[in-house]
Order: sequence, then structure tokens, then C-alpha cells
Amino acid sequence: MSAVPYRRVLVKVSGEALMGPDAFGLHPPTVTRIAADLADARALGVELAVVVGGGNIFRGVQGAAKGLDRATADQLGMLATVMNALALEAAIEAAGTPARTMSAVAMPTVCEPYSRQKALSHLAKGRVVLLAGGTGNPFFTTDTGGALRAAELGCGALLKATNVDGVYSSDPKADPAAVRYERLTHSEAIDRQLGVMDAAAFALARESRMPIIVFSIQEPGAVTAVLRGEGRATLVTA
Repeated sequence: MSAVPYRRVLVKVSGEALMGPDAFGLHPPTVTRIAADLADARALGVELAVVVGGGNIFRGVQGAAKGLDRATADQLGMLATVMNALALEAAIEAAGTPARTMSAVAMPTVCEPYSRQKALSHLAKGRVVLLAGGTGNPFFTTDTGGALRAAELGCGALLKATNVDGVYSSDPKADPAAVRYERLTHSEAIDRQLGVMDAAAFALARESRMPIIVFSIQEPGAVTAVLRGEGRATLVTA
């Protein structure tokens, strides 16, 4: 534990990361690998909360673009995050680490409703807490939900797990001239309109002075490497 500077962190895992090589849904070997990485991170002694996206199943913005009412589309996206969280919970438990899914959208026959006090209790008992349902409200992304939960749970850092190894000036998959940043401030990320997270998430993290570490979750052991300061990542801080 002495090698890890954080007592508690929140990891934001995108829904797309759970697809693996597939074009849609959950790729079981990828889910198993990410779950094992999260379990290993917990074994370092770090209290671990996880916010899961839903873009591998349904993305609210895309649904609205196809004619759905935006609020309804976002509610469908919230349900997708619950599906992903339950899949990760099962995989983390199979890896030998206790886990609990909590949803901001109440569905008590499926998982626990989210409350800050109960989430803190689970964390103190060594359980990985998977936070689904976003903020429970439409028009807010799971990135914003991650920044909100990280702040209210008193996390030392928000780890943004993506498909690229940091923050770039533009999409490195589409622009070979994209510049990778080693370090940024929250204000710089907002002013430069860097798309790795939405502006509301960066603003909330800035207000709570929450460092954000952006890294790729494509390789095994990525979360533990970042926690030890060994991984390739971009640090966004005050």
C-alpha cells in the first residue's frame, strides 16, 4: 500500500471498453480481464468505486439523434449501465473479490439503490462498488456521474479508463498529427475542448480539486500500473 498514493479512487470504465473486438454488447473475455484488473487494484489496499458507461448497448445522444425523446433515450442508456455493472460485478466476484452494484435508478429487485452512506460502508468493508444509472437524471453523461460520485465519496482521484493512452489534441485514430499531453489543468482541458470527457465533468472535478488520470484499459494490469505511477497516462489536475 505504501507504493500507492491513494486510499480511495473511482474508476470510470466506458461501455465501449467492454465490447472488446466486438461491435456491440459484452465480450466475455474482455469483461473477465477488466474485472481481474479491478480485483488486483483492490488487492493493493485501495478502496475502489467504479462507474460504468453504457455505450456498448445504448447511447442516449445517438438514440435522440434517431428520433427518440432525449430524456427517454438517456433513461435507456441508464438501464444499459446497470446491465454492464451487473456483468462486471459477477466477473469481479468470480475473481475472488466481493463486489456490489448500486444504481441511481431504483430497481431494488435487481441491485441496491445508491446512497452515499451505504456506498461508503461497502467500500470500508473491502467491496468493489459498481455505480450504475449515471446520476439518475437525463442530460448528464456517465463522465459527469463519475466526477460527482468521486467527489461525494471522497476519492483521491478519478481514473478515466479509455481506449487510448491519455488525452490528445484530437482523435489520434483519425488524426495522425494529434498531440498527446502528459499533463493538463482542468481549465486547459475545458478551454481546448478536449473530448475525452465532457466539460461538466471537468468543471466538477476542478471545483472539487479532483485529479483525473486518463489511461488506456486495453492492456492487462492497466489500472494497477496507473495506481503505482507506472502506467502511461495523462494527469489532469488543478
